[in-house]
Amino acid sequence: MIRYGQQHITQADIDAVTAVLNSTNLTQGSAGIAFEQAVLAETGARHAFAVNSATSALHIACLALELGPGDWLWTTPNTFVASANCALYCGASVDFVDIDPKTYNLCPVELEKKLIKAERAGRLPKIVIPVHFSGQPCDMAAIAALAEKYGFKVIEDASHAIGGRYKGEPIGNGRYSDITVFSFHPVKIVTTGEGGMALTNDDTLATRMSLYRSHGITRDPQLMTHEMDGPWYYQQVALGYNYRMTDIQAALGASQMTRLHGYVERRHEIARRYDALLADLPLTTPWQSPDSYSAFHLYVIRLNLEQIAPITHKEVFEELRARNIMVNLHYIPVHTQPYYQKMGFDWGDHPESEQYYREAISIPMHPSLTSDEQDFVVASLRAALQQ
Repeated sequence: MIRYGQQHITQADIDAVTAVLNSTNLTQGSAGIAFEQAVLAETGARHAFAVNSATSALHIACLALELGPGDWLWTTPNTFVASANCALYCGASVDFVDIDPKTYNLCPVELEKKLIKAERAGRLPKIVIPVHFSGQPCDMAAIAALAEKYGFKVIEDASHAIGGRYKGEPIGNGRYSDITVFSFHPVKIVTTGEGGMALTNDDTLATRMSLYRSHGITRDPQLMTHEMDGPWYYQQVALGYNYRMTDIQAALGASQMTRLHGYVERRHEIARRYDALLADLPLTTPWQSPDSYSAFHLYVIRLNLEQIAPITHKEVFEELRARNIMVNLHYIPVHTQPYYQKMGFDWGDHPESEQYYREAISIPMHPSLTSDEQDFVVASLRAALQQ
């Protein structure tokens, strides 16, 4: 079986986790701090908060930016549902901006059109979440310029993108956003099993996210309402959550971070080889913006349905699965999910995202993929398109 994505675990990873298991602190110890410091060193951001999932990171990011009832959050339809759900957790409303047909990321042109209409209607978003789909960064300079003009905050959903770069700078440095979120799920670039992280350069947002991550509790005297009763004392000053990451997970993450650049370079090697091997087939390979250096979390092809007819998208997908190639589809447009359709969204709302969905297949992409496995994927795809 060839999976579309999978973790790569070394003896060094196992040793790092074992060291924590043999220590006195399985959580809230030094491993979490070490992992955060490793990500800060990679990105150049000022503050990082490791949490138990990227979904939790999105939630505390929205809370820190004081998203609430009566507010709007906009994101892309081409993402996992968590990018939109985080607004609903805060009692806010959600809307979507269609994608760029080349990058499959939130389109700045469509964003500006929607902002102009929203300003006239008095319904501008408080937060916009651009998602760096497949590891390729969005056009953050354009989005940041719109944020300054229209007064919204920006959370970069970089769940796919650690190790990538935009305009030569690391994704996560916060140059064009208020908060950046990473994911460390097993299929991502580096893994902690389950886990995420929120990064910011803003001291106030950092304080808030620290509180929301752990029950709203603080031991910082400067955040308390009165002097400490004694060395045991803490105060709950906000309604927070138990979103902490364990030291077991963090130790794995810190170990994986030492190989981050190698992982991303290997993904680029695989992508270049796919580009060459697939060049003559009736499909579109991933286009890369000259401003970006993708982390290549995914390698997504789009089938040319007119050229392959009467063969269908579903038939190609099923044929690859029948050959034990565990392809996937990223993503079903969020606005077409039944939960969101109950809110009034429907097919036809975002045509580019919907057309992308009809054509896309994520084929295997991970550092452990061998040349023989890649050749088998391409040969199987070629056969599926000629059946």
